[in-house]
Amino acid sequence: MGAFEGGTRRLDGRTAVVTGGGTRGIGRAAAARLAAEGAHVFITGRREAELKEAAEAIGPSVTAVRGDITDPADLDRLYAAVRERGQGLDVLFANAGTASFVTLEETADEEFDRIFDVNVRGTFLTVQKALPLLNEGASVILNASTTAERGIHAFGAYAASKAAVRSFARTWANELVGRGIRVNAISPGPVDTNGIEELVGPEKSDAFKAQLGSGVAIGRMGRPEEIAGAVAFLASSDSSFMLGANLYVDGGENQI
Repeated sequence: MGAFEGGTRRLDGRTAVVTGGGTRGIGRAAAARLAAEGAHVFITGRREAELKEAAEAIGPSVTAVRGDITDPADLDRLYAAVRERGQGLDVLFANAGTASFVTLEETADEEFDRIFDVNVRGTFLTVQKALPLLNEGASVILNASTTAERGIHAFGAYAASKAAVRSFARTWANELVGRGIRVNAISPGPVDTNGIEELVGPEKSDAFKAQLGSGVAIGRMGRPEEIAGAVAFLASSDSSFMLGANLYVDGGENQI
């Protein structure tokens, strides 16, 4: 379960959903941490084999439901499984996303639509369809990014999509606070996940990781478990006075 070594289980009896929970990255680490904190966690993703592997690795407090957040029918199946459990939903980590390096000049319509369909529309649908299940006092956490505030070359569509996610957190926090639901965003800096290889290719991943780590004030990339710890904080009552916030977990990248 990563770096978490026990202690007080802050989420005993809670029900959580983590999208993109099957990949070997932030989603899986967050699902493991929430389960270790006592929650029953529903994970979803497009790849059946990865979902099954994640569920087996984390243990019996995880339920895997294959699906794509851009497909409303898949989200309906996910939330039907949550509803069947009969305890509503206490934590929603809208984590699933996608990225690519492509300049303004090179961006095709199809690539722009793909990024915004997953990161913006998919996040929108994930939260919208969860609304009937969210219990009073629930915590909704959106995965934004430090790139939303930086002008990284060839990362414009991705950065803009994450700026939209950050904006959602503010608006939805305002709209849902009357139900006692807290909405916050988390902005990870560079994190060492298998998504790096998918982004730049296996042959370039080591050099790219070194480049990313050198640009972080703390001197390295983050680990998925470190982001998961911040997710668990936002999921718990320890963050009860946080609303509409954007929690940076970036090794100082955007701070110093």
